[in-house]
Amino acid sequence: MSDILAAEYREKLDALKRNLASVIYGKDESLDLLIIALLAGGSVLIEDVPGVGKTTLAKALARSVDAEFRRIQFTPDLLPADILGSSIYNPVDGSFKFRKGPIFCNVLLADEINRASPRTQSALLEAMNEMQATIEGKRYPLPGPFMVVATENPVEYHGTYPLPEAQLDRFLVLLSLGYPRGDVETDILHSQTDGHPLDRLKPVVTKQEVVGMQQAVKRVHVDPSVSAYMVDIVSRTRQDPRIRLGGSPRGSLMLFRTSQARAFYDGRNYASPDDVQKLAGQVLAHRIVLTSKSRYGGTARRDVIEDIVKGVKVPT
Repeated sequence: MSDILAAEYREKLDALKRNLASVIYGKDESLDLLIIALLAGGSVLIEDVPGVGKTTLAKALARSVDAEFRRIQFTPDLLPADILGSSIYNPVDGSFKFRKGPIFCNVLLADEINRASPRTQSALLEAMNEMQATIEGKRYPLPGPFMVVATENPVEYHGTYPLPEAQLDRFLVLLSLGYPRGDVETDILHSQTDGHPLDRLKPVVTKQEVVGMQQAVKRVHVDPSVSAYMVDIVSRTRQDPRIRLGGSPRGSLMLFRTSQARAFYDGRNYASPDDVQKLAGQVLAHRIVLTSKSRYGGTARRDVIEDIVKGVKVPT
């Protein structure tokens, strides 16, 4: 990648970060992680309480990228066809015409994804993993870039269905915004005096530029010692006595890609062990299942991952 092109991408990413920060206040680390997920071509699960800006964040990203945005409110009666689309009968000539569902977009917000049945949740699996949807035996490619931003409420379980491990494994990262600081929350109140900041957002990156950056991310160099470091960390999750189900090879691949994306986001053409350490918790925590003893003992999945990372020798 030429220096000129790298400088252009840097300016675009800085503008994207400023756009998101003008809507979501005081959450720089979360915004960085969202942009890294976009660069890596992955999907994001936002697990947080209501009212902290999960939906707003997804809308802000779509507007900043000049992307087609669709929102699906997941409910118990939602069907797979409501997501993917279905064939509509034309009584005039007796033919069927396929009408695409909301999944055919660039940024799909799956709001409160755990309120839909596992059958409906599974309608997203192929799209998130293979960038396509097979409907009535026919394959339909999805537009690029494509990203699912799903939200779920971790404290309300009435009328919800836990996301199965196969579904969780498709998400690149698990993100949590959390409550803002008091001074930041005051700024939020005043920022909406004359309207919502989201209404003032303008696109700063094109879809084509995002696709170009995603291709450039794949060319970021990863030394064999760094990739072996990643595999060692994921392998330890399969051996740790606190974990009943460890990370899959997809987890290793996701850690590999996000490390490349973080390096690219920082303006480097190589991934480092520091990238791996910074991202391991967000990439792997939702892919493991703790034992009953650990879970009921109050052990947090991210703490387990951090312990594992500390115990693995860092390549030099």
